[in-house]
Amino acid sequence: MREGPRRSGSAVLPIRVLIADDHVLVRRGLVAIINMEEDALVVGEAGDGRQAVALWRELQPDVVLMDLRMPEVDGVEAIRQIKALDARAAIIVLTTYDHEEDVYAGLRAGAKAYLLKDVQPEELFHCIRTVHGGEGYLQAKIAVKLAHRLQEAPLTEREVQILESLAEGKSNRAIAAALFISESTVKSHLKGLFGKLDVTSRAEAITLAARRGLVKF
Repeated sequence: MREGPRRSGSAVLPIRVLIADDHVLVRRGLVAIINMEEDALVVGEAGDGRQAVALWRELQPDVVLMDLRMPEVDGVEAIRQIKALDARAAIIVLTTYDHEEDVYAGLRAGAKAYLLKDVQPEELFHCIRTVHGGEGYLQAKIAVKLAHRLQEAPLTEREVQILESLAEGKSNRAIAAALFISESTVKSHLKGLFGKLDVTSRAEAITLAARRGLVKF
């Protein structure tokens, strides 16, 4: 657990925040509202994941607000790289993406909290203070999605490959040829895949997989 608030003499130092988001207006808005708080101060802004990692090395902030979709290096990879540098790094995912797979990926990479950008300022500040104090935090709607994701049977690597092939419009024969397996094996995997996703057709599987972030178009 992190130590309590940093002090300089008798004064409590503010929580030093690094913001990583590729949208300038979002960053400026966050800077404005965070710097209004007496116990928080934005010390850096990054426009992509690579810059976020570099600024983290340079500034050693107390808390990072990390978007997921960014150029150069995405948020999940940036989280992994920062956590490799310091396992205690306090990172909050702040994004518009609420797919179960995005939530799972962000937390698995090492984020301590996950918020959507429609979060109210009061909850954002509470989250920053909570994470700075060494605890995790999940927005209520995100907690529900994560619980649903954890209840599902995980897809095997082969099932993910077949799902990606479906999204590319490949036939069973083309999938079999690409993966060096028989068509009957492809059909067997499809049956298991449809069961896990609770769908009855290829179209339903692709639509659901796209919504959950399992495949990218």
